[in-house]
Amino acid sequence: MNLNIVNLGKMDYATALSIQEKLLVLRQKNEVEDTFLMVEHPPTLTLGKRGEYSNILLPVEELRSKGVGIYEINRGGDVTYHGPGQMVGYPILDLNNHGRGVRRFVWNIEEVFIRLLKEKYNITAHREDKEYTGVWVGNSKITAIGIAVKHWVTMHGFAFNINTELEHFKWINPCGITDRDIISLQKLIGKPVDFSEIENFVVDYFCEVFKYKPITTEIDKLL
Repeated sequence: MNLNIVNLGKMDYATALSIQEKLLVLRQKNEVEDTFLMVEHPPTLTLGKRGEYSNILLPVEELRSKGVGIYEINRGGDVTYHGPGQMVGYPILDLNNHGRGVRRFVWNIEEVFIRLLKEKYNITAHREDKEYTGVWVGNSKITAIGIAVKHWVTMHGFAFNINTELEHFKWINPCGITDRDIISLQKLIGKPVDFSEIENFVVDYFCEVFKYKPITTEIDKLL
């Protein structure tokens, strides 16, 4: 199967969300093929359907005065941070082609990063129990996952901490979890990482795990 690979670069959250929503409808109508969006957001907080404002630890007004966007969205999970140095991926996939397995879809996303970290950086990452999704190194989360599925088409996705400013996670209880912390690839290996190289790695492993052929394209050609 082909997978459209679209690198949106640096983009505000609202614009990227609008693109996702448009692609979701087009995919439901079978007017585009499965598509994988990559993007880097400015500092942003998103609250999923179970999100609690009590998990935002700074006053909302203070955050907004710093230019931090805050959005209530329709993915699963609680509050999540997005920001510079973090690779965010939004797969718009028809799960009819993947056995309609939502849990398997999440498992496969986790597998992408478990393989990548081990094979490229000799870092052993793992899944937690069913209570916590995402990818972990020791007691620290490196990849958060939050998805929505509409008529068997996925949206939202994952956030992979590459050179992310970890201090910003102190603004929140990430995913509503208070007894764990957050880590980045930069912190694990002790130096900044080439962001574009990691993006390419993620695409390669995503296509390997999900069995796609990547087709690089521009968003204007799909909408």
